Amino acid sequence: MSILYLLHKPYRMLSQFTDRCHAGETPRATLTDVIDVPGVYAAGRLDYDSEGLLLLTDDGALIHRISDPRHKQPKTYRVQVEGRPSDTALQALCHGVKLKDGMTRPARVRRLEESGLPPRTPPLDPKRHPVTSWLELTISEGRNRQVRRMTAHVGYPTLRLVRVAIGPWQLDGLAPGEWRREVLHAPRTTSRRSPRRKGGHR
Repeated sequence: MSILYLLHKPYRMLSQFTDRCHAGETPRATLTDVIDVPGVYAAGRLDYDSEGLLLLTDDGALIHRISDPRHKQPKTYRVQVEGRPSDTALQALCHGVKLKDGMTRPARVRRLEESGLPPRTPPLDPKRHPVTSWLELTISEGRNRQVRRMTAHVGYPTLRLVRVAIGPWQLDGLAPGEWRREVLHAPRTTSRRSPRRKGGHR
């Protein structure tokens, strides 16, 4: 049995419990500000300026299973971009784009009429960004700032990025800074008897 904590990480918060800031620097918000559960660590991370679902647990094997790229846990994001992406741009994301560290795997992408998310604090400045659009984008790899680099590559920079799902786990119902606890039960295994050896005893 493992315990998993699903947290809605707010904007401008580190996805760790301490800030190794230098002398004279203003400390940044950390997970300590929103969750007080001893001994847990984040399975993966979210950038300081990104929001949404972060999974935490004290189970090292579970952390590995969630965060290791080899397990290809799909991650779904709702992304507010500058402008109105063309069909050609969305098709490029679906097929994969060539970044400095190589081609991305194909993504699932769709337009959204509304984000279904609470407003960000602070909000975007409508004077600086008069025309924006929302996309839902699912990827199965985890390169550094990958979604932001993908949308910028096709000409539509990301203004706001919120992760709403990691594999089967969903952000649904959590406001920024809220979390919930889930108990995961290990799958049952079927034991097999060793075949008897003919002509002898153990």
